[in-house]
Amino acid sequence: MLSKGDDYPLHQTPEPMAVSGDNRNFYDRYFFNGYSADGSIFFAAALGVYPQLDIMDAAFCISIDGKQHNLRASKRMGSERLDLTVGPITIEILEPLQELRLIVTENDSPITADIRFSARHTPIEEPRFIRRDGPRLFMDYTRLTQNGGWSGSITVDGKGIALSSETHRGTRDRSWGIRPVGAPDSQPPPAGAMPQFWWLWTPLNFESHTCFFHSNDDGEGVAWNRRGVVDNIDGARDEFEADSFDLSYHAGTRRVKQIDLPAVDGMLSITPRTGEATRTFYMSGLGYMHPVWGHGMDHGPLETAYDVIDLGNVPDNDMLYIHIQALCDTVLTNGGARHDGIGIVEQLFVGPHESSGLTGILDPSA
Repeated sequence: MLSKGDDYPLHQTPEPMAVSGDNRNFYDRYFFNGYSADGSIFFAAALGVYPQLDIMDAAFCISIDGKQHNLRASKRMGSERLDLTVGPITIEILEPLQELRLIVTENDSPITADIRFSARHTPIEEPRFIRRDGPRLFMDYTRLTQNGGWSGSITVDGKGIALSSETHRGTRDRSWGIRPVGAPDSQPPPAGAMPQFWWLWTPLNFESHTCFFHSNDDGEGVAWNRRGVVDNIDGARDEFEADSFDLSYHAGTRRVKQIDLPAVDGMLSITPRTGEATRTFYMSGLGYMHPVWGHGMDHGPLETAYDVIDLGNVPDNDMLYIHIQALCDTVLTNGGARHDGIGIVEQLFVGPHESSGLTGILDPSA
């Protein structure tokens, strides 16, 4: 089962590159987001490779003028993991860990794009995520995360949008390993507890710094994976643990209102623009928790789809819209200096989180 990947010195086992262990849920994934400082546009893209399922899928979404446009594509990849084109969507690695190109060619949607991500710092390796559902492995993966600037252009309904790396910033990540993909398990582990997943991820851009903080917590609010980083672009990188932090929700929702936490020699204050509908990006556009376009689903040899979310009319507590990225304003005090920035707060809160007052599966905060 040879493929183009076998001509690169990347093998980790005696098997050809087309083989990726024994777990059907192995995946290899790219994610990108970008935004203007005023929030007038927010775009995101993803491409996933599922070697055991022999499927590759991709999506490109942009929020503009009160609408989130979602373009999705899927193909059977014939074991060629290095052909990063799925229908109209292509990723090119121009310089590994530094510069990538994202292309969306003419298609049945009103969206095209030719844009480049240029990193602002070396990537951060997040701690390995390992979690079990009873006796069964639920996830085991690694992710690198990197902030950067965007250049190039996006077209929506014939309107061109020019991007500049100085005014349009964002984040990209790469993750690989095991997590649920494709069709649901035909025999899941016996249900012995309420579904629970509490995920907070905050990549932030400042003029001379970048910051990251993430936390995966259990139902009591105890972290099982957490890390914080303050990166001085021209200098040192410092890690922080943030054993505890202050978080509040908008009343009657599961949307974060404010986060305050200690960060190295100072504090980090994060204020999502969650109250503004057009500043909220719905991750279902990229396939997350989507009933039809979930990651790794088989749509045949090649299929594309397009739809639009009316950002002024979204049921926030619906499972399809519970996973979001919210544009945010942030302040870092570090060594006595103040730095103002912008970034995103990704949040997926399903089930209880005792320390912050969440109960039930999707019950809103008080």
